[in-house]
Amino acid sequence: MKKRNIMILLALILTMAACIPAITFFFVSPLNVNPEHREFFLPTTPEGSEWELVFEDNFDGAVLDENKWRYEDNTPRRDGWWEKEAVSLDGDGNLVMTTYNEGDRFIDGCITSRGLVDIMEKPYGFYTIRIKLHSQQGHWPAFWMMAGDVGSIENGGVDGAEIDIFEKPTLDNMVQQTIHWDGYDPEHHQSSARKVYLPGIMEGWHTYSLWWTANKYIYYVDGVKTWSHNYGGVCQKPGELIISDEIGSWAGDIKKAALPDSFLVDYVRVFTLKE
Repeated sequence: MKKRNIMILLALILTMAACIPAITFFFVSPLNVNPEHREFFLPTTPEGSEWELVFEDNFDGAVLDENKWRYEDNTPRRDGWWEKEAVSLDGDGNLVMTTYNEGDRFIDGCITSRGLVDIMEKPYGFYTIRIKLHSQQGHWPAFWMMAGDVGSIENGGVDGAEIDIFEKPTLDNMVQQTIHWDGYDPEHHQSSARKVYLPGIMEGWHTYSLWWTANKYIYYVDGVKTWSHNYGGVCQKPGELIISDEIGSWAGDIKKAALPDSFLVDYVRVFTLKE
């Protein structure tokens, strides 16, 4: 019976994979954006429940709160190096992620909640960030999660997924949201992406959010629902929050960028549903 159930699950996963689009597109009219949702947004909860704030960092003070985040330091990453020195606070309540060069060596930064935040011991919730974007090519900001064992290929995305809530590889009006599962080996790796177009996204502050439920992932930009899916099967394992800068050709030629260049983070907040 157990073997039969496994075979049924694998058949369902293969059927889903055959129907999963590699990339889809979504266009947002600025007229549909509530300006207040560029400041903060929470979706309406199911009847009988309410949101409970379980994690918050407003990046106040002069140094990063290492009870909430750990630095990725002296770490080669794509076409650059993650270094602690690329991460700072500006004293005005913002996290500053800076990309710069030391000769021919390009530096950027990454912070993660791995092993530090108790609420990451459970899956599901609403995850939101407020960001002011960079201005130069060759690198891009990302807000993402590594949930469960992403390298597992046994149960699709149910036991592990990379959930990219937001990436900004271009300097136009597009942002990308992506889900990865079944590891990173080309033989098994699966993914799907949504390209979201919103005029004016490069200007000022914007919010990027994910509502992760037991049955689906729901993505938002400035409070507008941009994507909803359960591709690969929704991950049932907890994960870590990651804010990173990435250097690579997907974003253009870093050698043509006027460095240093930075993006700013106003806050990160996590909510769970309270019955």
